[in-house]
Amino acid sequence: MMETKERIMQEALNLFAMKGYAGTSIKEIANAVSIKDSSIYKHYKSKKEIFDTIVQCMSKRMEQLSKELHLSDIESKAGMEQLIQMDLEHLIQVTQKAFLFYAKDEFASKFRRMLTIEQYKNSEASDVYRKIFMEDSIAYQTMLFQKLIDVKVIKEVDPSVLAISFYTPIFYCICRYDTDTAKESEVLEMIKNQVTEFYRIYHNDCCL
Repeated sequence: MMETKERIMQEALNLFAMKGYAGTSIKEIANAVSIKDSSIYKHYKSKKEIFDTIVQCMSKRMEQLSKELHLSDIESKAGMEQLIQMDLEHLIQVTQKAFLFYAKDEFASKFRRMLTIEQYKNSEASDVYRKIFMEDSIAYQTMLFQKLIDVKVIKEVDPSVLAISFYTPIFYCICRYDTDTAKESEVLEMIKNQVTEFYRIYHNDCCL
């Protein structure tokens, strides 16, 4: 059975994803958990601490995703070798799995909706949104592409340009899915086509 502290965080995320952080009160969170308002403070000092805990939880889930996709250990020789040997089919699978996580995972999708709603109202939420879904994503992919350029797997192109070129269509696909979840197969096919074209253009084994 889920502990009260976990339930508070989960119900808060549900409400934040529907109403935004600013639009949700401690009383509403307590009602959703079926506890008294004062009981919230036995587990969290403030609504802000609940928000911070949600962000920390999302960070851990993203780290776990990287491990599952075998993208978290590229500093090791074995990890780098896996990256070098990634063929087109594997790259498509990895990209589609990442898309499905951010688009369909219950926690991740609500987290994105929460930040999307709140980024225009709350400077901290805006900072978190920009850091996770823009700055950190581009920085990480820039680093990956630089390593692949160094070993001649990818053509010599500015790695930050490669990162933006690769990431932007995927981010678009997530937004596209949000507006019409019935289009999942169509969006997955779109991702496949985008990754295939990227691979054709930039992978050294696919030069025309």
